This record gives sequence, C-alpha cells and structure tokens, in this order.
Amino acid sequence: MRRLVLLLSLLLSVLIAPPAEAADATGFVLADRNGGVSVAGDATDAGDASGLPSPVVGAAATPTGEGYWLTTSDGVVLRYGDAPFKGSAASRPLNQPIVGMAAHPDGQGYWLVARDGGIFSYGSARFLGSTGAVRLNQPIVGMASTPSGNGYWLVARDGGIFSFGTARFFGSTGDIRLAQPIVGMAAHPSGRGYWLVAADGGVFPFGVARFLGSAGANPPAGGVSAIVTTPTGNGYWLVSGEGDVLAFGDAAPLVSPGRQPAPVVAAA
Repeated sequence: MRRLVLLLSLLLSVLIAPPAEAADATGFVLADRNGGVSVAGDATDAGDASGLPSPVVGAAATPTGEGYWLTTSDGVVLRYGDAPFKGSAASRPLNQPIVGMAAHPDGQGYWLVARDGGIFSYGSARFLGSTGAVRLNQPIVGMASTPSGNGYWLVARDGGIFSFGTARFFGSTGDIRLAQPIVGMAAHPSGRGYWLVAADGGVFPFGVARFLGSAGANPPAGGVSAIVTTPTGNGYWLVSGEGDVLAFGDAAPLVSPGRQPAPVVAAA
C-alpha cells in the first residue's frame, strides 16, 4: 500500500509540475541563387551550397530550427544541421525545373515542386496530387504545407491557388490584375489561411490570415522574394532580393544580413 501511495505521489508531482519554458526563437535563414546562406535573427547557419553548377531555388527548415534543406532547379537536395536527407529528383528527367520546396512538419520529409506543378515527395511527405497534367495560365512559383502535413497548397505566378489533401482553398488573386507577379506564399500556423506576396512587396491575405502591412507602396531594392510567418500567425517578415528584412505585426525587427553576393531566392 505504501508503495502504491509513493507511486501515486510521484505521478501527481509530474502532472502538476510547471511545463518547461518554450524556446523563444526568432529568426530564419536566407538562401541566395548561388547557394550562399545568411541568417536573420537567431537562426542557425549550418552551412551553405556555394559553388553549385545549378541555381538554388528553394529552402525549408526543420521544426527545431537547427537545420534546413536547399534545393536546386535540377532537383538536387542538400541537407544541413539536423535536416535528414530523404532523397532528391537529381537523377530523374524533369519536364520542368524545380522552383521550390516545403518541409513536412515532422521534419522527416519534404516536397519539391516543379514549374508545371509536378510534385516529388520524400520521407514522411506523401504525394497528395499535382498540377503536372493541368494546363496552367501561369507557372507555379511556390508551395506551403498544412500544419498536419496531410495537405499542401501550390501557388502560381498570377496568384492562382491549387489545394491538395486536407489543404482548403480560401481564395486567390487569379482573377485580380496584379502590379507585379506573385513570388511566394506562407501558410497561417492554424492551417486556416495563407498569405501571398508579390515581387513589389504587396501582401494578399486569405482565410484567417490578416493583412498587417506591405511594402507595395515602397518596394525594397531587388524586389521581394519571400514571406515568412511568425509562430503566432499575427505577424510576418518580407525578405528582399538584396537580403533586407521587413517586419510586420508581431514579427520582431531583425538585423538584415545585408546585400548578398547573389539575389536571395528563399527564406525558411
């Protein structure tokens, strides 16, 4: 009986113990076309791919923030830090070049997306559909995963959205005349919305994603190349082709890594 009481006391102490404080990480990596990597905020620089024969077109981070993947236009995937290598499209004949990638939320897989919307899935990332056999008005420029990893969105240059798996369609700019083309997207952490960003820094929110500001009235030099959301979904950063970082909402102001040797093409 005494042993049972001790066990119950130990269990109760574990249940009521205060939770460990979550890490307050704020930052991300920027990848340029030549494979160079720089960091904004407290992100970890785990290495770069400088000197590759093919341009880097996409980047994705692991859940810990201690690693990331880079992908090139011919489907090469390079891993850094705690990012595991799960495969690449480098040995496959591609109908169109790779234009981006997204990580599975568990950090054990990733997707590559081609210009025609062809999807290449690796590790825990499952193939859930593509636009590879669809005649597109404009080419695909990026993608984003749902929080569960059971769905993803593809975005085209005109802001057309294609949703697969559990990813829901919340709207697009496909029928809007844009001043500059869409260059990327970011999913709201809840999975119930997303933002699209144009080359001039215009931001277009859908679903629960809120408009918190843009650079559309004063585009940064080099244009905008990526959007990164905060963990709360109440803020985002815009990243310019020259490495400038603009903060909106609850996104903390971060020191820009400055002008890069080549245009920044992705942030994660």
